[in-house]
Amino acid sequence: MGGKNKQRTKGNVRPSSSGRAAELLARESGVVPGFVGFGTTATTELGYVPAVHGAEDIDNLVDADFRMVLRKLSKRDTVTKLKAVQEFGAMCQERDSEVVKGVLPYWPRIYCKISVDHDRRVREATQQAFEQLVLKVRRSLAPYLKSVMGHWLLSQCDSYPPAASAACQAFSAAFPPSKQAEALSFCKDEVLTVLQDNLLKETADTLSDPQSVPEEEREAKFLRLLTSSLLGVKRLLSSLPQTDTHGLQDRLTHLLNQAKFWKYSRHKTPQVRGAFFEVVSSLCEHTPGLVQTEAARVCPAVLLSIDDTDPVVLPPLWEAVLHTLSTLTDCWSHVNARKAVLPKLWSLLKDGGKGLATALHPNLLPLISKLPTEVTTPNLDFYTTFYSCLIQGLSSERAVSSPSESAAVVVSVVECLRYTLLQNTGEEEEHTQIRTVLLEQQLLPLIDSALGSPYLQAGPLFPLVTDMLVSWEKRAGLQDVGGLSEGENEVVFDRLLADFWEGLRVMFARRVQSDNLEPKELEGMSSLLQVMQSPGSAGRKQTKKKRSVKICFPEPESSGSPEGEVALKYAQLEAPELGQETAEGPLKSWHLEEIVCQQAQISYSHVNDKNSERHLVYLSLLLRSFHTHRVFTVRKDEQKADGGGGGGGGGVPPPSNPAVRFLLEHVPFSLSHLQMDLKWGVLLQIIQMACADPVSLQACGDWFKGSVLGERLLGLAEELCEAGLKGSGSAPNGDSWALISLALSQHHNNEPLIGAVYVEKMIAKLHATLSAAKGLSERGNLEPLVCFICDVASTFFTSVTHCLLLASAEELLLTVFTLTAQDQTHTHLSDSLLKKLSQACHAGVLSLVHHSGSEVKEGSFLYSAAFWVKTQLLTSSLGVKSLQVLVLAVQRLADTLRSVGQRGSALLSQFLSFLTPSQSEWSKIRQALPPQWVRSPLLSGRLRVVCDYPCVEVWKVRGSSRLPAHLCVCALLTRVVYNTDVTATVEGAGDYMKDFKHTVCELLYAVQWCREMDQSPALVTEYYTMLKAWGLTDRIDNQGPATDILDTLYTRYGNEYTSRISKWEEDVCNLCGPLGVCGCVSALLCCLKASTPVQEELLIAVLATMMEWRNSREDWFLFSSDLSKTSAAQLSFSVEMMRFLSWLVTHSPTILGGSQWDFLLCSMLAWLETTSDNVGCLWNPWVQLLVCEICELIVQLNQFFTAPPPGVDDLLPSELTAEWNDFFVEGIYSLMLPLPGKITEAFKEPDDPLFPFAVLRSVGMALTYVPLQQLTHNSLPARFVADQKTSLPEALQTLLNTLTPLLLFKARPLQLTVYHILDKVMPTLPELKQPCNGSIMEGLALWKTNVDKRFEGVEDCMICFSVIHGSNYSLPKKACRTCKKKFHSACLYKWFTSSNKSSCPLCRETFF
Repeated sequence: MGGKNKQRTKGNVRPSSSGRAAELLARESGVVPGFVGFGTTATTELGYVPAVHGAEDIDNLVDADFRMVLRKLSKRDTVTKLKAVQEFGAMCQERDSEVVKGVLPYWPRIYCKISVDHDRRVREATQQAFEQLVLKVRRSLAPYLKSVMGHWLLSQCDSYPPAASAACQAFSAAFPPSKQAEALSFCKDEVLTVLQDNLLKETADTLSDPQSVPEEEREAKFLRLLTSSLLGVKRLLSSLPQTDTHGLQDRLTHLLNQAKFWKYSRHKTPQVRGAFFEVVSSLCEHTPGLVQTEAARVCPAVLLSIDDTDPVVLPPLWEAVLHTLSTLTDCWSHVNARKAVLPKLWSLLKDGGKGLATALHPNLLPLISKLPTEVTTPNLDFYTTFYSCLIQGLSSERAVSSPSESAAVVVSVVECLRYTLLQNTGEEEEHTQIRTVLLEQQLLPLIDSALGSPYLQAGPLFPLVTDMLVSWEKRAGLQDVGGLSEGENEVVFDRLLADFWEGLRVMFARRVQSDNLEPKELEGMSSLLQVMQSPGSAGRKQTKKKRSVKICFPEPESSGSPEGEVALKYAQLEAPELGQETAEGPLKSWHLEEIVCQQAQISYSHVNDKNSERHLVYLSLLLRSFHTHRVFTVRKDEQKADGGGGGGGGGVPPPSNPAVRFLLEHVPFSLSHLQMDLKWGVLLQIIQMACADPVSLQACGDWFKGSVLGERLLGLAEELCEAGLKGSGSAPNGDSWALISLALSQHHNNEPLIGAVYVEKMIAKLHATLSAAKGLSERGNLEPLVCFICDVASTFFTSVTHCLLLASAEELLLTVFTLTAQDQTHTHLSDSLLKKLSQACHAGVLSLVHHSGSEVKEGSFLYSAAFWVKTQLLTSSLGVKSLQVLVLAVQRLADTLRSVGQRGSALLSQFLSFLTPSQSEWSKIRQALPPQWVRSPLLSGRLRVVCDYPCVEVWKVRGSSRLPAHLCVCALLTRVVYNTDVTATVEGAGDYMKDFKHTVCELLYAVQWCREMDQSPALVTEYYTMLKAWGLTDRIDNQGPATDILDTLYTRYGNEYTSRISKWEEDVCNLCGPLGVCGCVSALLCCLKASTPVQEELLIAVLATMMEWRNSREDWFLFSSDLSKTSAAQLSFSVEMMRFLSWLVTHSPTILGGSQWDFLLCSMLAWLETTSDNVGCLWNPWVQLLVCEICELIVQLNQFFTAPPPGVDDLLPSELTAEWNDFFVEGIYSLMLPLPGKITEAFKEPDDPLFPFAVLRSVGMALTYVPLQQLTHNSLPARFVADQKTSLPEALQTLLNTLTPLLLFKARPLQLTVYHILDKVMPTLPELKQPCNGSIMEGLALWKTNVDKRFEGVEDCMICFSVIHGSNYSLPKKACRTCKKKFHSACLYKWFTSSNKSSCPLCRETFF
């Protein structure tokens, strides 16, 4: 049974005895178990292996599929384990969380084993599967966290990056960043136990079975675990809070007390050594007290390893070195610096870091800054040795062959030199010696060697030296910004600069005078001077082989200080102008120009005396970068000494180099002696001829780009602009403007003819002049100036590639656009000039689109143009004419963009996006519209709106010359979008069209606002006519709003309604939910009017609620209230209650009991009394609506009680009809009869926009039901006429005296109301004896008879609401073809002239 040679199943590692089982369990768990699943330590926590039993127990507790996978995970075969782990992760992802949670008790043992598996694929897959497990079980992992955290942290430090990354990802999935430190803190003791055991107890044989695992595999696994454990210690220290780190002091002390731990600094494996030094750095950072205690071990372990140059070890080693020097102030007492440390450092530096300069040398500056005096004394010897070894490293093989290595050494040399010099700025002899030695024996020789070394020239040496010189100048007081620190001396830096420049001058003179001057030396010297003159040119190295040099001497400047006039104290001199495109170089001292002049003079002598082409090339390089007066003066003096010839003394190889021959024979003679007082026409011809010949253009290129020509042309542009602004009216010099146009438009190799800086300045000047001309257009004739600038701009935009990349060019284009977008009444420009400006703008926009990206950036032309147009729309005073001009300009711009293609369409979409107001801006300008439009739809019942109404003055319609901003924005955006056809499917337009529905909604609002305006001013009518002429109204009316527009309107209305209701509820209450009380009643009425079935119980409940409000919230009903202080929301609530009560009277009177009728009738009478006392508030549309609804309720009650529906009379309370006739009728008409007179007294002019016509109509309808008894026995205040003789009763005479004057009031509803009242009274009048009164009564009777005949079958005119016209007595005859309603001709004429509309007053369609 147990024979040794018996065949075993593949992967079957199950032991055959209990002793074998114990041995295997010990190897897997790392401890010898006391009981299965627990460690042997005296602790209550679980050991590495949880309380897990054998495979039999797993069979009984785990899902069958998981059971199979867990068995496979214990196999030895790598492929089997890999597939099992992958299958386990997939199952965790797919299965239910409760099923997956059943695996948790068995996972820690398996994870701790396979997470350190030899195969890296298995380790990576293990972490990926663990992530899926974590995502599924979430918090259920907590009881097992301490069992897995140690190996989980080890896995995050795995030497195989994908496995480590997967472990970190799983850790992040389990804990958010804010909780990760807390999780590690919870398990810190268990984690540290695992790490310490790995570092101090484990061996290759204890980790793996020696009998089944090869030695090589065992050793690799052990080394990997050592490295991961060391990095795990670092990770643990850096992740724990400081308080928890202190709690581990004892455990860490035990680790550091072990000699085995310190031996890792000399371990044969680089990964282990590197991880060890990372741990030391972390200990120094997080536990400095502990490191101080172990200083005797830390310092030798770190500092004596300074010569370890393994690429894996060196970076963490030097990090540990710097941490050690910073943490341990007495570190040098534990090692001998001069014998044990510094010799290793010198050897390392001499060898250039042995190929690791990029990692080593950045640490040298921090190193020398931390060295104490006992290490560096004597300082002069130390620094001499340090820099000699450091610079010697530049000659190492790796530094010569690797630019990055060389650059790292150079940066370190210069930075350390700069630091050392700043530390030795005293007047002591030692400091002076150090400065002298470092400058003369280190820095200058380094520069000298670089002049002959191409690889050093291409490095960062020259820019770094220049930067150091600038720093010295700041400290010497030469720069504008002071840079002296405490203890520094200005004189010291003066002396440093003087010594440096003198040494450099001698070095350059020695080299340039050599007959064996090498090309690489020329390159080096010119490169250094160029970098010093302009550090921006450091990247343009002339290191290409066989590169031909184009040579041309530029023209010397015509101004400057006399040659040789140099002050002794150069700190007081003004910096000379060095360079052609910048105003000044970074170096302020005159020494640089002095060296350049010296080099130019020596080079020119060699050219003339020895025919040296090398010196000629060198001279051309100098003159190309240094266009200063002194340099050119030296060259001209040399020419004069030689007789002024073009070729020099001995002749230069003529035909072999055409560029050199042209230079020597033509350019020096022509351009250097060219006087700038020539006429502009002559100079124009010279430049035109040079531009026509490519050879001449190439030879004169530097002169064209030089400061002499550039400054002269800039002065000409300024002169022309200033003369033009005076508005003399005379045409400017044509040649002058042609010269400016040529200079700006002519390009060669995609570069401007003249210096780019002068192009920028000239365009900026033209822009400033054009802007000034726009503001001074009324002062004089500026048309010629603007015309020439327009021509120049058009030529510039058309011919110059990438011209719009210049900021000044975009500003000029913006100014041109703004001139085309303003009304001529403001700009005073002619039509022809505006056409030119439009063409220039078109050319500029085309150039912009063709040579720019597809994104509109902030500050660009399109962004600025959109901002300007938006500002004009929102803040400027625009009439219809000004708006049309602005829309036309934007339309042209949009058409230009659209014509380019997809890029233009994308830019147009972004332009329109910037132009479109935000939702808050839309809301703001919409609310700024005059509110008169509300009156008509509100009083007609087509609109229910709750908003804060403004004061009485706002409701008066006034003429205005400025359109509201809302109307302007709507017109412009919709006109441009529809005409440009942005709505088509074009790439780039989709994003904008998603938001265009808001603009369409706003246009709908604007159109309806114009239509609803009563007695609208002429400006609004003209605006509406413009919309119709553009076809915008027809497009909206014919097409109808799309679904998304309807959704947008509904959503916006809901949001605004909810916000208003919420605001009102703060003042009233929050009784009936989010829609508010008013909203609930209004919604109920809408349902009732739509014939929606509603149970009677609901109606009774609503009425009962209102009755309860009558008792508890009487202020809601506005009884005896001052309506001038009442909000629109409160008025609307009362209106909705009236409408509900009216509906009950007409549709469900049978549900009303006695108490309900009392509530209804008493409330009606109280409301009527309130309105009678607030006639002066009838200018408010909401108060008018309140009165109209009261009158409507009274009409419904009169009709009900006059002729009750069949069968209803028997169901009414028995006394109800009697109470109505005996009490309520008298109360109603005692209040209503005085109302017409009160209204005419409060509003004396019927043409007043505030006159309440709707109220008079409603009151008239209610008064038609007044009983005769109430007329003959009225309670009107007594009114008699002086000397009036009458036999009529007092009440009747008062009625006649009160009403008959109202027949003359020019308000047709009032006249009809009086007529109906008198019609009831007249038959009851007694026989009159007085002839006067008789004639009046007869006249009235005759008038009544005639009216009755004419009234038969004739409808009222919908303007005056009368059948007979008040002045010409005509009938309504003019009918609308749409709604078929008829009107008086006179009324229509008055409507058309007063409202400035040609639409039907009723249906708002055009009246034909």
